[in-house]
Amino acid sequence: MTRRSKLIGWIRYIIGLALAMFILTNAAGLSRVSGESMLPSLSSGDILLINKLSLYIDKPEYGDVVVIGSEALGYSLVKRVIATEGDSVSISDGVAYVNGSPLSELYSIGKSEDIGSQEVAEGHVFVLGDNRDLGASLDSRSPELGQVLVEDIQGYALIKLLPWGAIAAPLS
Repeated sequence: MTRRSKLIGWIRYIIGLALAMFILTNAAGLSRVSGESMLPSLSSGDILLINKLSLYIDKPEYGDVVVIGSEALGYSLVKRVIATEGDSVSISDGVAYVNGSPLSELYSIGKSEDIGSQEVAEGHVFVLGDNRDLGASLDSRSPELGQVLVEDIQGYALIKLLPWGAIAAPLS
């Protein structure tokens, strides 16, 4: 094997490795859960595998666990989508309603404080933590976050890597 063919082989290897890293960093990622707002589905310290690629293909849907980041926050949040653009959301007697129908939220614990009906704006989603007893949870109920721009979603949580296991999904 000549010196030139070895060099070409190394260049191909490096280009292939760089291409694979580019695809992986833009298609997948990791996120660590911090806090108790997603109990019982996710605990503080859980490490999630994030699917970023689906952001270019799918719109968020009811039940998706998403990682949200915005420059205003300065950090990422993990929350569950309960309504998408055009849906009407309210919480009455601790039960979340979307378009007038109560949600079957077997993944959540506790009762949320009530909120009046609001329509989810175009290009936005309404997100909540699964632990509704946590009064100070930063989600769409709080004025600091409010409805989330779809473009602020960094990815969809696929699976817990540490500890290993599935993420509780809605039963509908």
